[in-house]
Amino acid sequence: MFPELNNLLSTTPDRTEQGKLTLLCEAKTDGSFLVHHFLSFYLKANCKVCFVALVQSFSHYNIVAQKLGVSLTAARERGQLVFLEGLKSSVDIFFRAQEEPQALQFLREESTGNLQSLYQFVRDSLKPVDSGETPWKFPVLLVDNLSVLLSLGLGAVAVLDFMQYCRARVCCELKGNVVALVHDDQDAKDEENDILLNGLSHQSHLVLRAEGLATGFCKDVHGQLRILWRKPQPTSRRDRSLTYQYKIQDKNVSFFAKGMSPAVL
Repeated sequence: MFPELNNLLSTTPDRTEQGKLTLLCEAKTDGSFLVHHFLSFYLKANCKVCFVALVQSFSHYNIVAQKLGVSLTAARERGQLVFLEGLKSSVDIFFRAQEEPQALQFLREESTGNLQSLYQFVRDSLKPVDSGETPWKFPVLLVDNLSVLLSLGLGAVAVLDFMQYCRARVCCELKGNVVALVHDDQDAKDEENDILLNGLSHQSHLVLRAEGLATGFCKDVHGQLRILWRKPQPTSRRDRSLTYQYKIQDKNVSFFAKGMSPAVL
């Protein structure tokens, strides 16, 4: 995890809110550093994590996590992390005989167009322990990234339905958190992706939007991060937002006010 981002969000692994939906958005830049942050953050917070990884392999996430002080292999072995490797699972569905339904079964069931099997995977992965005391604080669902589901032929409504079921189960029933990344291609007119992004934005308690610089590439400033808290208190009349620029380093991310990069000063 990145300590500076924790400071901006006023949170630590020892002090985490529950029952929240956090939307991560990337526009004209790579927002995967946000996924790595929340993955390592919740593992260090001793939460049970179900990670639906549709973009990269397990080894990729594990290499980055090790730089952040977390071993995904160890977390998976002790039962804290349930990892769905979308790339591998899709190959299994297409080229290997499966007797039981798989999490990405919709890839072979064009007529259904829903994510019931994926939701069942999430539900089973985060099912509370029946007997004894669980060693985990609360459950967390992390998805990277939902836009991939649209590129696989699903409609925005189906993905929103899936997220609604996950939010009802994880956030409301189990008092856990949901974190999901959505790609925003501003140069392409993608109505389905816009519906997905807008729908999740209205449901989210926190929106982190990583954007590329309008001036183009800069080696000292990699982008800007917009942080939007959507009515954090019942008495709040308006949303609260802040914008910072950032630079990604090998094991950290530095944040600073717009135009206040040390390289510029």
